Amino acid sequence: MTIFTGSDDFEGATFVRTSFKGATMRSCDVSNVTMRSVDVGGLDIDSHDLFFGTLIVNGVDVVPLVEAELNRRFPGRELQSAQTPEGLRDAWVAVQAAWAETVAATPSDLVDAHVDDEWSLAQTLRHLTLATDAWLRGGIMRLDQPFHEIGLIFTGADRMGFDMSIFRPDTPTFDEVLAVRAERQQLVTDFLATATPELLAEERANPWGGDDWKPTVGDCVRVILEEEWAHLRYIRRDLALLG
Repeated sequence: MTIFTGSDDFEGATFVRTSFKGATMRSCDVSNVTMRSVDVGGLDIDSHDLFFGTLIVNGVDVVPLVEAELNRRFPGRELQSAQTPEGLRDAWVAVQAAWAETVAATPSDLVDAHVDDEWSLAQTLRHLTLATDAWLRGGIMRLDQPFHEIGLIFTGADRMGFDMSIFRPDTPTFDEVLAVRAERQQLVTDFLATATPELLAEERANPWGGDDWKPTVGDCVRVILEEEWAHLRYIRRDLALLG
C-alpha cells in the first residue's frame, strides 16, 4: 500500500483516468476540488466543518440537506448555533442528555473497542475533556495550563510543538474518564448558568494560537457544542458497526 503524507503536495494537479478506488484520505485539504464524470458509488465523506462551506453534487449544494438530516437524527443539534445565554443553556442540556443516553447504552466490553483508526468511546470522552479544557478553561477563562492529564489530543500535536508531557503516558480506567468528564461537564453547566449577553460578546484569543480568528466567549461555547455533537455522531456510527 502506498502512503502519501503531508510532504506530498498535489495542489493544482490534474488526475485523468486515475483510480482512487478504496483510497483513504485523513486530515487532507480537498477544498475547491473539481470532479467531473466520476464514479462515486460508495463514496464516504466526513467533514466536521461541512456547514462552513459548500458541497456541490450535480449542481446542487447538499450542505443544507445534510445539516437538516443530521438535525433530524440528533434532536437538539440545531441549538448548537444559539446566540443567547438561554439558547446556549438549552443546547448544552440537549447534547448532554444525548451523551448520557449513549454512554448508558454502551456495553462495558465496547467502551474500549474501536473501528479501524477511529477513537473508542473512552478515547472520545477523553478528547471531549480536552476540548472543554481548551475552549472553556483556556479560551474563556484564560488559564495558562488548562488541560487535565487524561485529555486526549489530536494526532500530530507533538509535531506541531505541543507539550505532550502534560498528559499521562498510561491509559486511565473508564471510571477515571467518566469522573473527569463529569467534572468538566459541570464546569460548562456552571459557567452557562451565570453567562450574560455582555460576557458572550467579549473577545478572546484562539486557544490553539494564530491571529486569523478572534473568537468571542459565545464562539468558544459554540465550538464546545460542535465538538460534542460531532463526536457523538462519530461514536454512535462506530458503535453501530461494532454492535
